[in-house]
Amino acid sequence: MPMETDDRGHTSESGSMLQFFGGRLRKVRKDMGWSQEVTALKAHSTNAMISYIENAKRIPTEQLAQDLDVAFETDLFSEMHSLVLEYVYPDWFRPYAELECQATAIRIFDSQLVSGLLQTEAYARSVLAARRPAQLDDLVAARMTRQQVLERENPPRLWVVLDEMALMRHIGGRDVMREQLHRLLDAARNPLCVVQIIPRQVAAHPGIEGPFTLLSFDGGGDVLYVDGFSQGRAALSREEVVDARHAYDLLLGLAASPDSSAELIRAHIEEIEQ
Repeated sequence: MPMETDDRGHTSESGSMLQFFGGRLRKVRKDMGWSQEVTALKAHSTNAMISYIENAKRIPTEQLAQDLDVAFETDLFSEMHSLVLEYVYPDWFRPYAELECQATAIRIFDSQLVSGLLQTEAYARSVLAARRPAQLDDLVAARMTRQQVLERENPPRLWVVLDEMALMRHIGGRDVMREQLHRLLDAARNPLCVVQIIPRQVAAHPGIEGPFTLLSFDGGGDVLYVDGFSQGRAALSREEVVDARHAYDLLLGLAASPDSSAELIRAHIEEIEQ
């Protein structure tokens, strides 16, 4: 069981690896007499990110772990970083998470839920809590951390197609869903993001059997990722990728236009607010 460190440096066996990393960062920072602002400056990060990590709300990047070691003149955080990744991401998902960070374009289809890269924290928590996992906070932190790919200096182009059923399923209740729908509208206003909805009137479509994602890169072929109940899988075979591209093109043909999709999302917000 990973150990948790509190503000005084005491440890217990009740915490997670994320809490351990955050607790150690807090202790080392305070031992140095540094504020979060000073730490962020010396580690080429932000005050918000240092706070997130100390409170186990985000997963530190490998680069940040290295920068913390340089700032504090230790090798502690780089050594812990690999343990954090092993703890938070299962073996089968870790390669996909790395590919997602490198992608220049991401095309997503989801039929039941709002896609993870566009989920609010409250919505993600409600989705992940449904399976009653032992480390819910860490799973939420991992999902929120993945969204940082959209905030990097050169973010990928993102195309998201959702079945309207994803809007009709009020995960977490009215307030959580209202916030989530507004998040979709905000994303749709980003020039690098397109959100389209397949109206409920479309009874059958190429994505009816489940969600999938296509990752594209500068140089190299596309990667297909297909979600499953127990675990997802990445596919590199040309045949599967070509089939997925074709299915995505068909989905785009069935989806409402971006402007009409935004109106549809607004209609669902108004319905919630009545």
